[in-house]
Amino acid sequence: MVVFGMETGDPTASGKLFIDSLKLFSHVANVGDAKSLAIHPATTTHSQMNAEEQVAAGVEPEMVRLSIGIETIDDIIADLDQALAKV
Repeated sequence: MVVFGMETGDPTASGKLFIDSLKLFSHVANVGDAKSLAIHPATTTHSQMNAEEQVAAGVEPEMVRLSIGIETIDDIIADLDQALAKV
């Protein structure tokens, strides 16, 4: 599991754009799969909470969560690089 934040002018929009730009990673909430997974909790699993409730629950608007699978590392890095370039 890898968790990081997107430091931009609009972290919520940037996190969602990053996730939507991934091609190899699946956009799902579960973890522990053999394939790479990605999620932006603020706009998915915790979207029913307001901003204050999200922060109290440890979900910052810039937070992105990745679960790295068994794909080749070069493919994983290439997908992350191209998605980061769009943010």
